[in-house]
Amino acid sequence: MAGGVLADEGALKRAHLYEHRITAYFIFACIVGSLGGSLFGYDLGVSGGVTSMDDFLIEFFPGIYKRKQMHMHETDYCKYDNQILTLFTSSLYFAGLISTFGASYVTRIYGRRGSILVGSISFFLGGVVNAAAKNILMLILGRIFLGIGIGFGNQAVPLYLSEMAPAKIRGTVNQLFQLTTCIGILVANLINYKTDQIHPWGWRLSLGLAVVPATLMFIGGLFLPETPNSLVEQGKLEEAKAVLIKVRGTNNIEAEFQDLVEASEAARAVKNPFRNLFARRNRPQLVIGAIGLPAFQQLTGMNSILFYAPVMFQSLGFGGSASLISSTMTNAALVIAAIMSMYSADKFGRRFLLLEASVEMFCYMVVVGVTLALKFGEGKELPKSLGLVLVILICLFVLAYGRSWGPMGWLVPSEIFPLETRSAGQSVVVCVNLFFTALIAQCFLVSLCHLKYGIFLLFAGLVFGMGSFVYFLLPETKQVPIEEVYLLWRQHWLWKKYVEDHDEKTDR
Repeated sequence: MAGGVLADEGALKRAHLYEHRITAYFIFACIVGSLGGSLFGYDLGVSGGVTSMDDFLIEFFPGIYKRKQMHMHETDYCKYDNQILTLFTSSLYFAGLISTFGASYVTRIYGRRGSILVGSISFFLGGVVNAAAKNILMLILGRIFLGIGIGFGNQAVPLYLSEMAPAKIRGTVNQLFQLTTCIGILVANLINYKTDQIHPWGWRLSLGLAVVPATLMFIGGLFLPETPNSLVEQGKLEEAKAVLIKVRGTNNIEAEFQDLVEASEAARAVKNPFRNLFARRNRPQLVIGAIGLPAFQQLTGMNSILFYAPVMFQSLGFGGSASLISSTMTNAALVIAAIMSMYSADKFGRRFLLLEASVEMFCYMVVVGVTLALKFGEGKELPKSLGLVLVILICLFVLAYGRSWGPMGWLVPSEIFPLETRSAGQSVVVCVNLFFTALIAQCFLVSLCHLKYGIFLLFAGLVFGMGSFVYFLLPETKQVPIEEVYLLWRQHWLWKKYVEDHDEKTDR
């Protein structure tokens, strides 16, 4: 069965019998479901822009505003080094980290759609509280509501898209999450560019507009069908069959439906999915999907660029408006990369994209780090021509990330867990992702201050390590049915030792 736990291996090899057509119902479900990415994206984009706005700093962080205006003796890297300011950003991700365990329960018992609705409500409340904030405590409270919304949304949406998609286009469909995330980031940057010119309350508008994607997600979620996998898991077999017929556009769904039923039977045999996740037979999914990829996705340094692009570009000598324009350019590159990944994930494969991009990203980070080491810091002004080169390099880095580690960090984990641990596994994925997101958010500015250009060389080293991780440990999952991915571990040079040991014990 799914994950090779209880099922007969031959019974699951029915992929050649699966049929599907692209229907309007399927397209609607995927577009509405993917809106969860816009919540994550909007916050990623809006936070860095707001923290660089003078009106926001004057009201909540006057000390940083004065430091920003004065030419102090400290290095240019340290203009924004303030742990309370970074807590404004990272508190959201700590809240999301904790809430994802509650999201796992809701997702498993009440379905993926239930978590999507809960996430949209919480994100809406967070946008309202932040827009009305009178003090730092209200800001942090609003961020916590936003974090809960992201915790639920990020837990459910990648699962929803992977389960709704036919195997042959699962990569493309799952990339909708990354695409809406990137569009959310870009829209947030464009909004920041305009609201930065509205004094003194433009920042409130930026934070308050978070209610828009939350409202769209909630209204769409009311009409959203539950996934057939989840309905089978809940014992609603007839409803699951009806939904599967509608999303596949054919009545010939018996082979796929039977796989779902058998996978669900294995899932029901597992009383504690979190404990089961740590079983030896699930070691590949735990190491690769639950820990490795979501951690490495953040350790690329990409989210540091997204969080603090306006702040970083100001620190590198760009003016306020110029820094927002520069960060908007990088986020436009991210949208382009997301569209590229939708085409390439199912054509070239997950593994190829991760390895090729790792080489690119390593080179870009080394060049940026060496350039800043030679030409910037300790009062030196960055030549405009060199500043333009840095923006181009960062855009190229973003393009590489946006078609590889960004989308694959969500796609691969969502497709490798067996049904019995899928909800629990996705919770750990989101938890690890948000933990490292929060860690990077909290530590980047202080690291930029103390490590200076070395922070970019550090990220280069991490990218080299994660490329090696993929090369040795990750098999290709392209076009493999989601309930048959477990068969890949039996053919892998390392992971077969773990799953074969379990199979031998089961046969005795």
